[in-house]
Amino acid sequence: MDFSTALPTFVITLREGVEAALVVGIVLALLKKAKQSRLNSWVYAGIAVGIVVSAFIGVLFSWLIQILGAANPQYTSVVEPALEGVFSVLAIAMLSWMLIWMTKQARFMKATVEGAVTETLTQNSNAGWGVFTLILIAVVREGFETVLFVAANFQQGFMPALGAIAGLVAATAIGVLLFKWGVKINIRQFFQVMGVFLVLIVAGLVVSGLKHFDEAVANLALSSRATESLCFYYERFTKVHSCILGPIVSNTSTILPDEQFPGIILKSLFGYRDNLYLVQAVGYVTFLLTIGGLYFRSLGGASPEGKKNIPFGQKPISSAKD
Repeated sequence: MDFSTALPTFVITLREGVEAALVVGIVLALLKKAKQSRLNSWVYAGIAVGIVVSAFIGVLFSWLIQILGAANPQYTSVVEPALEGVFSVLAIAMLSWMLIWMTKQARFMKATVEGAVTETLTQNSNAGWGVFTLILIAVVREGFETVLFVAANFQQGFMPALGAIAGLVAATAIGVLLFKWGVKINIRQFFQVMGVFLVLIVAGLVVSGLKHFDEAVANLALSSRATESLCFYYERFTKVHSCILGPIVSNTSTILPDEQFPGIILKSLFGYRDNLYLVQAVGYVTFLLTIGGLYFRSLGGASPEGKKNIPFGQKPISSAKD
């Protein structure tokens, strides 16, 4: 079994799961403070339904991939990598946006959740449904990002899903440590480290996504004479060639093959390839300079209080995560 393919989804689900756990913890704390603990069951129901909905979306994506592949069996070798490429683009966009947006908005997370819960509690007849909806949206939002990432790597089998389950368990454990046992965890530092990992993982997804599109176009070009011109960059330019990714810029297959340890770990986590082509290299560097740059700049607005190692729930969440 190749457990390396489970690592990226573990990291992503851990980070997104802890974000959801923060919302859940804030809501439970506010309900306790307002002496409305009777609504806790709505919180747990929102968590359970959110997880089920996220899993259902994943199954739906898998079903869609199978249906599209079976519709035209002769083009299965084109459809599958093309869909992986499309899901890669969606996952890159969603994960990048949420990483930067959540980093900027996290300082106001507690105030935002408090406002939503307070407004919900004033509507006595629908308070339970309001709390349920708040939690459901928080869980599904984080779960959808993980589902997109898994869908972008569906050919890797069950391992990415296993990594997502492990990440969810770990995130739950962190939530229990924070809110039940009062363990001191530097939330801000945790999210900064996870953010760096996420930037590198998504940058690797850029490399993988481009490879999926290259494979799809190459298979389509080989399917008939009418489409063979799609591969505008081919062996007439170099012996080690791609279809649309340009010339090879690095070949480390003899030094650090990406199908053997430790190369396979670097491949799974950070998109390392022993054969890297020009377009992939440009895409990787461009992503790091743009999205990575925006992420590190977004860290600059942290409150000095956020640098303290505080037990979550005893200090304002505004200083806990950035």
